[in-house]
Formats: sequence, structure tokens, C-alpha cells
Amino acid sequence: MKILLIQPKMNKRPMDTDLKIRMAPSLALLTLMNLTPSEHKTTMINENTEEINYDCEADLVGITITLDVLPRAISIAAEFRKRGVPVVAGGIHITCSPADCLQHFEAICIGPAERVWTKIIQDAEKGSIQKEYCDIKYFRGDEIVSPAYSRIEGQKYLYSNVVLTSRGCPNRCSFCYNSCKNRLYIRRPISDVIKDIKSLGTRHILFIDDNFIGDPRYTGKLLNELKGMNLIWSAAVTTKILNYPDLLDLMSKTGCQSLFIGFESINTFSLENVNKDNKVELYESLVEAIHSRGIMINASMVFGLDGDDPSTFDRSLDWLIKMRIETLTSHILTPYPGTELYRNMEASGRIVDRNLEKYNTANVVFTPMGMTANELYKGYRRMYRKFYSFKNIIRRYPKNKAQRKPYLLFNLFYRKFGCLTSAITRIIPMSVLGKLAARISYKM
Repeated sequence: MKILLIQPKMNKRPMDTDLKIRMAPSLALLTLMNLTPSEHKTTMINENTEEINYDCEADLVGITITLDVLPRAISIAAEFRKRGVPVVAGGIHITCSPADCLQHFEAICIGPAERVWTKIIQDAEKGSIQKEYCDIKYFRGDEIVSPAYSRIEGQKYLYSNVVLTSRGCPNRCSFCYNSCKNRLYIRRPISDVIKDIKSLGTRHILFIDDNFIGDPRYTGKLLNELKGMNLIWSAAVTTKILNYPDLLDLMSKTGCQSLFIGFESINTFSLENVNKDNKVELYESLVEAIHSRGIMINASMVFGLDGDDPSTFDRSLDWLIKMRIETLTSHILTPYPGTELYRNMEASGRIVDRNLEKYNTANVVFTPMGMTANELYKGYRRMYRKFYSFKNIIRRYPKNKAQRKPYLLFNLFYRKFGCLTSAITRIIPMSVLGKLAARISYKM
């Protein structure tokens, strides 16, 4: 069979450029490539980098879905179904809210694909494809299959050196997909992780776990294995990393350059309302502990939480600048279907916009409690403009000399002048730009 695997085009947020939508390939689709028996031909299409040929005579189509691309995925599926091609959908939104998706596809895959993908292919061959394939219970970390890294068309992406050490997160913050009933948390065998790193043949690694320290003992064992590999890496952790200074020491020693951290809010009441157990009073100690080890911080902040008001934006900005936070990823609170937040807002009648294309954390789709929807949206947009203004880029300039080149590259060429940098990729391949940025940051 000829199998076509598709990543639908994402909806860019106001601050995003093509650098964002072409950041890295889909590990989900690359994993399906490795799972597909060799007698079948697989082709991967990332709609962010190329157009879909609906007349390619595919026998089966697989689509990976996040919430905001669901409308686009439905449109893509309709075109193939007109041609008699069965379409199977999977991904985080399918797993967390399967009932909303059933009618739009021949089949949906709920949970991991490792133990069901071959069955889906066999059923498609026989013309007896089922509506649902679900495999969540008892799925183990040692069953996770490595992505087909050799199939990546590297010139299309800023980075292709992405590695997963775990799936899911043990925490259940109510606004996160990990509060859905179908989510799991499993760790991969460390030997498999090391094998993936070595297969990439690069020093620069992006760990893309939801929570790199979900199991601190596991993380410690992994970091000890990274010793001597001379890596340069980044990952996402929670504020609980402050409780593990030994892990921070190991992170520094093994080449950690940046940590994405879900601070989310500087308001304790706001955090408590979404089941987030961050300790605001420890934030400054956390930042100091990370910076003192030569590691940069990408702070995640969520606005529109119950407890937020119009003053939240300036107070948050002042704190971020005071602490010299290197980069900011800002979000408008978004009630993803399937999450605890969605169930609560649905019950109280607060969801006012059901256009799923707007569910990308850059739009107000609910009624805020402490401000108007317009105040929330404008405050969110203003945060980005002010944080990445020349004045505040200078004020946040790192004290650590080793951080200054990557700091300036990200703040100026990725955020401040991202449109210009994106335009340059029409001449210079995206991958070359990524390698050049890494070289400038860590070698020159």
C-alpha cells in the first residue's frame, strides 16, 4: 500500500513566523514511519513546508492532530474521502477528546500507536477498517518506538535533533492536556534515549518531553549517562527543579543551555485555581539557582487565569525584567476540550467562541473573570511587544558571558526581527540557518 502521513498546517500566532512553523519535524509521523512494515511505501507531508497532492493515489492517509488544526485536518480528510481513500487520525487532541472527532474520519487512534498501527494497516488492506483503535492500558516505556530520523528532510527544518525521553506528565494541571482521562506518563529505557542521541550525530539536542523531570530519579540516571558526550541541550521542566540541586548540577555539567519552565503566573490565587502547585515565593530562588549554573530560562506565562486583572501584565513584565529572564513564551488561557478546565468552563457557561482554529493560546475564547476579553487580548499582545523591545532586551542582558550570544540571537533574530530572518530562509535553507545559529552560539 501507499501510505501518506500528514501534519496539517498550523495557525500562526501574532508573534510567530515561518521559523516557528518549520521548527522541527513531527516525531509522531516519523514514529509511524518506523512502525510501518517494509512492504508498504510511506511518504510524510508537512503542510507547513509543502502542499498536499490529493491525487497522489494514496491507499491510506494518517493525520496527526492538535486542537487548533482540527478544522484543517477535517478539510484534508474530506478531500481524500471524496477520492475513496480512508483517513485515520491520531494525536494529542484525538486521545483527549475522541468523541468530537469520530464523525470526520474513517478511524481514530486513541493513545499510543505502537501496538495498533500495523493492525490499522492490515484492516485497511482488507477494507474492514474499524472506527476506533485504542491502546492506553499497560503501555510501557520500552514499547516506544524511535522516530525514523533517517527519513527527515533536514533542509526543511530549523532543527531536526529532537529527542523524547518520556511521554506525558505526572502532574494534572487543569488547563493542560495531561488532565485528560486518556493521558499516561511513561519513561523510555535510558539506553533507547542514548541510542537516539547517537543516531542524530550532533552535539545539539532538544529534549521535547512535557516534563523532563517528571521522575527525578530517572532524570538523574539519564544525566549520568550523558556525562562525557559533550552535548549542548535544552529541555522543559517544572518549578520543582529547585528541589533537586543535584539535578541542576548535573544539568550544568552535561551541557544544559536552557530550561523551559512553566511559571504560568506570579499570582498564587491564579495558580491554585488551575491545580498548579507552584510556589511563587520561591520563584526568585529558582531563577538564581538556574542562572548561577550558567543556564538560561524560557519562561512560560499564562494570562487570563481567574485571579488575573489588568494589572497582571505590568506586574509580570516588571518581574521578568527584574529577574533577567532570557526568553518568554506567553499564552492566553485556553480551555482545551477534554481537560478539567474545559469541563469547568463549559458547566459555568463561560466558553463563548467554539472556532477551534482560535484555540492556539493566542485568542480569547472564554469570558475572563477579572478583566474584559479585549483587555486580556491587548494585554497579551502588549506583553510580547514590551518584553522584546530594544529597551528591555538590554535590561535583561545576561550577566553570564557564555549566555550572551544565544541570548541576542534568539531575542533579535528569532523574535524581534523574526520576519526578516524568516525571509532569509528563502535564500538560505532553514537547516543551514539553524546550524549557523548553533555554531555562533556555542563554538565561536
